[in-house]
Amino acid sequence: METLTVDLGDRAYPIHIGPGLLDRADLVLPHLQQKRAIIVTNTTVGPLYLARFSQTLGNAGVRVDSVVLPDGEAFKNWETLNLIFDALLTQRAERKTTLVALGGGVIGDLSGFAAACYQRGMPFIQVPTTLLAQVDSSVGGKTGINHPLGKNMIGAFYQPQLVLADTDTLGTLPDRELSAGLAEVIKYGLIRDLPFLEWLEANMDALMARDTEALTHAIRRSCENKAEVVAADERESGQRALLNLGHTFGHAIETGMGYGNWLHGEGVSAGTMLAADLSRRLGFISQSDVDRIAGLFRRAKLPVVAPDLGETAYMDYMGVDKKVEGGKIRFVLFRKLGEAYLAALKDAAEQAALKATLTEAVARG
Repeated sequence: METLTVDLGDRAYPIHIGPGLLDRADLVLPHLQQKRAIIVTNTTVGPLYLARFSQTLGNAGVRVDSVVLPDGEAFKNWETLNLIFDALLTQRAERKTTLVALGGGVIGDLSGFAAACYQRGMPFIQVPTTLLAQVDSSVGGKTGINHPLGKNMIGAFYQPQLVLADTDTLGTLPDRELSAGLAEVIKYGLIRDLPFLEWLEANMDALMARDTEALTHAIRRSCENKAEVVAADERESGQRALLNLGHTFGHAIETGMGYGNWLHGEGVSAGTMLAADLSRRLGFISQSDVDRIAGLFRRAKLPVVAPDLGETAYMDYMGVDKKVEGGKIRFVLFRKLGEAYLAALKDAAEQAALKATLTEAVARG
């Protein structure tokens, strides 16, 4: 087992990474304010791990209740969130009861938002079971739900007490979900960690083959990058926005195609290719750089061409992005591989480059 720390002063918390952690009550007990927990999971993860983790906590004297939600991005909404509140109230959860998110990014986001709201704040713990959740969404305190007009537009910054990433759970992860998680792993190399990008290029075959050592290294390095950024900019007033590489375009893809039809990581990979194309048009990176990025995504079996939603639709969806400021859409773009920056496209030439990207770098009908 390896342990990292998200350094937020008196709200710091550990990230434990390794096999067999669902059996380790000793890692959880120090973070419970009372010996009571309510586990939130879904219809896919629940049958695999709910009974096991409940028994782990129960054997340690923790009273455990649970709520099982429908699975998928399409259910990351007010109605599903309310099912958590129904369970908390029905089961008489108290302010010191701990909410435990057992699942992927959707479960983590829903549970964290519920914890932030219930009685104005109850403790919660992240137990991510997908690669995407282990390397990204479980760390940093972003919680929330989708709205039909925009992804993740309703939520709160609310940090967990603990992240428990059991790498054994990746053994039951579908291949498509593994690939989606690798999009977020690749992101860290592209925006701030060139040596990690080069490691990924050398080890992508091992990652796709689910080599334990390679996956553990990728999770640890991703979490190290995420923890450093969150500690420096918890509420995304500066550098944390760079973690959204590909997300402005990607969220538009997810919304435009209908939540759940494109996985989040698939939207991020295609969105990153649009960001790369735009960066090339602005003169920051070369076509060979764009091809290099695409080659790595292809090896991870991720899409490298965005759907043609139409320029107007893209601009409408991106207009409700969280990085919009002063009415201007801001994009995470490349200065070079391994270094990103936040750009508001102000002059006519930059706007023309964006138009060209949205009309020429997308899939043809």
